[in-house]
Amino acid sequence: MANAAKIIEMLFGSNSELRQIVGLTLQMSFLSTLISALLGVFFGLLIASKEFRLKRPLLRLANTLMSTPSVLCGLLVFLLLSRSGPLGSLGLLFSLTSMVIAQVLLITPVITSLCAAAFESRWAQIRETAIGMGLPYSKQLFYTFLELRNQLIAIVLMGFGRAISEVGSVSIVGGNIQFKTRVMTTAIAMVVNMGDFNFAIALGIVLLLIAFTVNAIANRLRQD
Repeated sequence: MANAAKIIEMLFGSNSELRQIVGLTLQMSFLSTLISALLGVFFGLLIASKEFRLKRPLLRLANTLMSTPSVLCGLLVFLLLSRSGPLGSLGLLFSLTSMVIAQVLLITPVITSLCAAAFESRWAQIRETAIGMGLPYSKQLFYTFLELRNQLIAIVLMGFGRAISEVGSVSIVGGNIQFKTRVMTTAIAMVVNMGDFNFAIALGIVLLLIAFTVNAIANRLRQD
């Protein structure tokens, strides 16, 4: 059974493994969210601000990929990076890089779809005003981005929330290797099966605090 004293000691003591797991989780989540944000905001803005034949199919594709099972992304990256895969020679499987790649595939459609919806809701209005003022296309995009900056930050934080709480894909491509690719979600799943509930609860508390903080910031920005 869980022991409160041991849990507190793990959280505030000198448990190097717990701190390494938390640090790696944050590193993985920040990197994957940053890359996904750059790609998602760019593609979302591009899709929303242009009229072309494949616009609606691309939006439907992005919306569909939002619900892609994480294990499917993990399987795809595993097949690409395994020794027999097309990118196997890079030796990236069971590394931080492979986990970031899997999460980017998982998060980018989410940010793209939400950003496209946010841009499209204001683009026509801002563009009409900007054209009347004689502003070039680049400044039209800039002012649209500026107008929606709080919503965009909230969307990116939602992506971060999904990244830090994801377990399926990172377990497949990372292998849950101690002091190398073990993150909070995969560690919790493992130690629960081993019966180490103190360690699982300590990690769960840290994960919950991070998720709560990110969601609180995102909700505050959406209200502004």
